[in-house]
Amino acid sequence: MTDDPPVPGDAPPSGPRALLPDLAPWRASRDFRRLWVSGLISNFGSFLTFVALPVQMKELTGSAAAVGALGAVELVPLIVFGLYGGALADALDKRRLIVWTEAGQGVLSAALLAGALLPHPAVWPLYVVAALSSALTSVQRPALDSLWPRIVAHEHLPAATALNSLRWTVGGVAGPAAAGVVVAYAGLPAAYAADLATFAVSVVLVVRIAPQPASHGAARPSLRAIAEGARYAWGRKELLGTYVVDLAAMFLAMPLAVLPFLADELGAPWSLGLMYAAVPLGSLLVSLTSGWTSRVHRHGRMVVLAALLWGLAVAAAGVVGDVWLVLLFLTVAGGCDMVSGVFRGAMWNQTIPDELRGRLAGIELLSYSVGPQLGQVRSGGVAAWWGVRASVWSGGLLCAGAVGLLALCLPKLMTYDARTNEHAVRLREQRASALRTAA
Repeated sequence: MTDDPPVPGDAPPSGPRALLPDLAPWRASRDFRRLWVSGLISNFGSFLTFVALPVQMKELTGSAAAVGALGAVELVPLIVFGLYGGALADALDKRRLIVWTEAGQGVLSAALLAGALLPHPAVWPLYVVAALSSALTSVQRPALDSLWPRIVAHEHLPAATALNSLRWTVGGVAGPAAAGVVVAYAGLPAAYAADLATFAVSVVLVVRIAPQPASHGAARPSLRAIAEGARYAWGRKELLGTYVVDLAAMFLAMPLAVLPFLADELGAPWSLGLMYAAVPLGSLLVSLTSGWTSRVHRHGRMVVLAALLWGLAVAAAGVVGDVWLVLLFLTVAGGCDMVSGVFRGAMWNQTIPDELRGRLAGIELLSYSVGPQLGQVRSGGVAAWWGVRASVWSGGLLCAGAVGLLALCLPKLMTYDARTNEHAVRLREQRASALRTAA
C-alpha cells in the first residue's frame, strides 16, 4: 500500500518483518516508553469503569434511558473542556497537567468505589463522576497528544502514532473483556478498585518523565487563544480535511448503538459481544501489522481512502444477512478506522507548531469524540424510523458519498506529502537545528 519508494538510507526491513510495528520510538526515547506504558495501564483500568458504571446504573434504576443519560452528561464537558484544555496544554507544563488530571481520575475512581460499598448507593453521584471524568479527560488529552512530538524524533512520529494506536486497541479489546469477568464474579467494587490502582501506577510513571514547560511566548489560556487555534486550523485546509472527513465518517456510519438490535434481527443474540469486539479487533490487527505505515508519505490520500472503505464496510455489514459476514465486515471497518487514525495523527504531529499543538489537539479531540456520540444518536433515530439494517447500510453509503465529495472539495488534503509539505519541512528543520544545538 505504499505509494513511493523508501527514502534512501532508511534500509527498511523486508519480508514479513516489514509488517511488524516500527519500534524505533520505543528504542530511542525513554520518555516515550514511560508514557506509553502509563497509558496502556490507565487505559485498561478505564475500560473496567467504562463497563462497570453503566452496569451499576442499570442495577440501580432498571432504566435504559438512565443509562443512556450517562453519555449525555459527558458531552458538554467534552466540548467545553476539550477546547479550554487545549489552551491550557499550550500555556502550562504538559507533564504537570497530565499528572494532576491522572490523579484526579484516581480520586473519581475512589469515589465510585466508596459509593459501590454503601448499603444503598445513590444514582446522582454516578452522573457527577461521569461529567467530571469527561472534563478531566478533555483537559488531559490535548496535553498528552501535544507531548508526543516533543519526546519522539520527527521521522519517528508516524511509527509513534501507530504504537499509540496499538496501546489504545489493546485496552479496547482486553479491558471490556476483563471487565465483564470482574463485574460478574468479583463485583463492582473490585472493578473500581482495580481502576484506582491503575491510575496510581500511571501517575508514578508519568512523574518520572522530563518536565515539559510551555513554549517560549505561549499564549495565556483565553477565548482569544482558543480562537487563534481555530483560525490556524481553518487556514490549514489539509488539516481541516482530516477533521471533517473523520466527523463525516463517524457521524454517518457509526453503528454501535444499533448492534444489540442487529444481533436480535439476525437471530443471533449470542453474537452481540463479538460485534462490539469486532471493530477494535480490526484496529488491533492493523496496529500489529503497522510497519508499512512508516513508508507512506501521502497521508491525506490514505485518510480519505480509509474513511471511504470504512463507510463501504459498514454498508456491507448492514446488507448481508449472515452474522459471520457481519462480524467480518465490522472487523474490516475497524481496520480502516485505524488506518485513518494513524495517518491523521501523523499529519497532526508532523506539521503543527509546538506553541499551537495543545489548542489544535483540543480541536482534534472534538473531531474524533463528538462525531461517534452524535453518530449513535443518528443511527438509533434512523433505525426507529426505517429499520435497523437500513440504518446501518444507508449510513455507510452516505459516509462513502460524503467522503468522496470532501476529497473533491479539499485538494490540499489529497496532494499532501510529508516530504514536501511546507509545514512538515519547517518543523523537520527546526527539530534538526535544535538537535545540532543541543549536541
